[in-house]
Amino acid sequence: MGQALWRLPPRQQRQLQEELADRLADRGDGGGGGRRVLGTDGGPQRRDAQPCYGPDIYHLLRTRIGGKEQNGFIDLEMLPPELGITILSYLNATDLCLAGCVWQDLGSDEYLWQGLCKSTWGHCSIYNRRLPAGFSYRRLYLQLDEGCLSFNANAQEGISYFMSKGILVDHPTELAKFIFYTTRLHWKTLRIYLDERRDVLDELVTLHNFRNQFLPNALRDFFRHIHAPEERGEYLETLITKFSHRFCTCNPGLVRELGLSPDAVYVLCYSLILLSIDLTSPHVKNKMSKREFIRNTRRAAHNVSDDFVGHLYDNIYLIGHVAA
Repeated sequence: MGQALWRLPPRQQRQLQEELADRLADRGDGGGGGRRVLGTDGGPQRRDAQPCYGPDIYHLLRTRIGGKEQNGFIDLEMLPPELGITILSYLNATDLCLAGCVWQDLGSDEYLWQGLCKSTWGHCSIYNRRLPAGFSYRRLYLQLDEGCLSFNANAQEGISYFMSKGILVDHPTELAKFIFYTTRLHWKTLRIYLDERRDVLDELVTLHNFRNQFLPNALRDFFRHIHAPEERGEYLETLITKFSHRFCTCNPGLVRELGLSPDAVYVLCYSLILLSIDLTSPHVKNKMSKREFIRNTRRAAHNVSDDFVGHLYDNIYLIGHVAA
């Protein structure tokens, strides 16, 4: 998000490149070492800037400004503010803190830290509030980072920390959105937390949109956010049940066309998980054939066609495990 937020428009990129070309041409004329392009009349002619999809950051940083040789990178404060912020937007939080020690104004820019916060944690309750005077996104980033570390050690302590700082409110929808739009929470701790907070799990399932997705791909997407348990049990059955209902809700046309139901999708999901284990496990020597998978699945799901079940087998065979 930070990169897209601060990328220069194409028109400003061309102006910046032309200005740089003029400086290089002037310096080449004065020192005799630069290359000159001659026009039809024998006079010097400025070479047009080459098309570029973005500013040549490396070339700009290596350029000498005002004829003063730079041994390393130039001072970012000597560049236009927009360009300096563009360069810093490519840094992560650790590097940006280090850059703030050198370029305090640029490194502490609130828009940079706002972009880092919202790209790393897509939803927080505090984003939707009126921020008080003196609010700092840099401080918020550090609090979010500390809260995630606390959550990964103990989920309840992490959530309590977020609430004590006013970052989240204790509502299942808000907690589910926070979990859905970040990847900073450890999946094992998150799995334990969702098993305990079924109300948050229900809201998290509704955030998934499986419209027009093939069943195995939708199941992969589901388990990418809500990791499956390592062993079969009540929690896995709960996850597959919730997924089946959500998949049918998102695809009413497909349900009517194929004659599916939440119960049929439930059976197909279990078949896909077992097939994934069979085809990917090195301990299984005799792999299940496509014919065997169709026969076994049709015994439990009578309304599903052989062609559809065959496509399910092909997807697992080519792409891999649905819950890896």
